[in-house]
Amino acid sequence: MTYSPNTSLLTTGWKCSGGIFDLAHLKEEIDNLKKKTENPAFWDNPAEARKVTRSKTALEKEIKGWAEIEREMEDTHVLIELAGEAGDESELKEAGKSLSRINEALGRIEIQRLLSGPKDINNAILTIHPGAGGTESQDWAQMLLRMYTRWAEKNGFSVEMIDLLPGEEAGIKSATLAINGEYSYGKLKAEAGVHRLVRISPFDSNKRRHTSFASVFVYPEIEDDIEITIDEKDLRVDTYRASSAGGQNVNKVSSAVRITHMPSGIVVQSQNERSQLQNRNVCMKVLKAKLYEQEQEKKAEELEKLTSEKKEIGWGSQIRSYVFQPYQMVKDHRTNTEIGNIQSVMDGGIDGFIDAYLILRRASAAS
Repeated sequence: MTYSPNTSLLTTGWKCSGGIFDLAHLKEEIDNLKKKTENPAFWDNPAEARKVTRSKTALEKEIKGWAEIEREMEDTHVLIELAGEAGDESELKEAGKSLSRINEALGRIEIQRLLSGPKDINNAILTIHPGAGGTESQDWAQMLLRMYTRWAEKNGFSVEMIDLLPGEEAGIKSATLAINGEYSYGKLKAEAGVHRLVRISPFDSNKRRHTSFASVFVYPEIEDDIEITIDEKDLRVDTYRASSAGGQNVNKVSSAVRITHMPSGIVVQSQNERSQLQNRNVCMKVLKAKLYEQEQEKKAEELEKLTSEKKEIGWGSQIRSYVFQPYQMVKDHRTNTEIGNIQSVMDGGIDGFIDAYLILRRASAAS
């Protein structure tokens, strides 16, 4: 018996997808940006030039992704026809795998289109703080640090540790890291909030079940073209000797830097660079990002007052629970997304939670 697949579905799906994502409009945007780069005065404003160049590169990557999908759809179309005529089951299975890859690629592009915020394309600065509970919560904070580091590596992002304060027995008291790569902030902003752990504590000799909390904050790295004014008179700069995880001094000069922004009370510190100047520059970068985020939060609060939308951001309002015992499950309480393979999550497999959050935000904005 000869198999006759409905291959027109591939062409129809491609045309529909192209319409949804408006490829003609994307190409028009690239052409407009290209014209700007050809202007002799383009680099007179370096900050604006970098912004245009980055936008053009991102759009070109998106167009390239569509071209690759179109090419694979055409190849799969031919493969299905030939396999159908020959009745070759192995070729049909291969075509099925190709269709699965196409579907995954379309899903990735759809998620990418959700990252349309003004700072979504920026690098991210992520901080982790344990909650009350001493060693138990500090160990949980370190587990989250590992999770985000693994996630970054899987997504091709680089990770730069800005500041790390080890716990006295285990874990960490705080960590600040830069995750560098396009749209790292747009994705990681889904992770901001309180994360809850339930497990049999390895630090409890009676093997009792413990609940621990850790908070995650995410800020976009702000470039020099953003108008965030910092008056040197508002800063208190302290220097001290950098220490290793064991507490011993790692150098004999005060290279570590702590900066307190007096008007806001924001404190940032860095000790991982070799010189005091390098650590100070890192501190200023983090301070600038936090001041920007503070302004964004003020605007969000004003909007919430206007819309009378109540949104708890308290310590007890966790966004996600990670349950190791008595069963294994990670559940995001905002989207109700659940993943049973908790080890894969702790190894950085959090894209399902991020994607669901982005889709939810888009749906809420549209309603």
